[in-house]
Amino acid sequence: MFRLTYIFLLFIFPCICSAESFSLHNEDDSMIGEISFASSRMRDTLLDIARENGLGVEEIKLANPHVDLWLPGKDREILLPTKFVLPVAKHEGIVLNIPEMRLYYFPPRKKNESIQVKTYPLGIGREGWGTPYVKTRVIEKKKNPYWNPPESIREEHAANGDPLPASIGPGPDNPLGNYAMRLGLPSYLIHGTNKPFGVGMRVSHGCIRLYPEDIEELFQQVGLGTPVRIINQPYKVGLFENRFYLEAHPFLSEDAERFEGNLTSVVKMIVGLTDEQDYEINWDLAKEVIRDARGIPVEIGRLKVTAPEFAADSEQKSIPDRDANALELRLETSLINE
Repeated sequence: MFRLTYIFLLFIFPCICSAESFSLHNEDDSMIGEISFASSRMRDTLLDIARENGLGVEEIKLANPHVDLWLPGKDREILLPTKFVLPVAKHEGIVLNIPEMRLYYFPPRKKNESIQVKTYPLGIGREGWGTPYVKTRVIEKKKNPYWNPPESIREEHAANGDPLPASIGPGPDNPLGNYAMRLGLPSYLIHGTNKPFGVGMRVSHGCIRLYPEDIEELFQQVGLGTPVRIINQPYKVGLFENRFYLEAHPFLSEDAERFEGNLTSVVKMIVGLTDEQDYEINWDLAKEVIRDARGIPVEIGRLKVTAPEFAADSEQKSIPDRDANALELRLETSLINE
């Protein structure tokens, strides 16, 4: 009877695994993961497959535009966009890339160890409830938190005929789920959810929500005072084995004037990564990648550098310390104020 019950539960509930930890063995590289594929089962939706593989709703939809979200069908090959260009930000603590709807966590680095990184999909604030782009920190951690909805949210619910109490305790009705981390930003949290299919969508009132299993794992790893960078990079450029990759996501609707058809951020990232080395880029392909915005890294060019020169340069400098931090600062001072 126990075995039959166990098999039944496996059939009803998908196997959900913890996030993989990636190592940056070559500090010049800025990509992690690999593209893979899954075969759908008759009972699957794309949402099920996304959650099983550490992806959000929008990510898997963009990668599989011709697959029905609710009825992909039996034995349908589903592309899993599980290869990521790291955003331009210091490789430290938590990095939240809002248009990508993805969190990157860089644990404290131990001596003589390579840089480690984990990544999780996010649910973000819908239009009108955006998350500010700032540097902040984790200032409080709560297991089984209470949710005290702000007056603005209570007014919105009341206007829609769905009044909220002043406080909601732990349990299945709590939108914060079982874990919450408060940021040094008034009223903003990284938390779980009681509606996991909203992860990878614009659904919140500005807070960051994760799958229940992801927030539980992250909650146990992140300490108080961990730095948090909230950034706006729909386009990311990375280097891997001297080749440039561009990963493009749809920009937020309110950012259309800044990003639509605009290669400015891409150019500045490439210039920042080259360190005055010569390079060649297929700009027509770059424009196509941005236009399609499927969230999949595409090779768009390469560095023109000889192997001995590259080896000598690598011995003297490490790009995460030199370029990622400096480029992050340049992007903040130039792009954000465009």
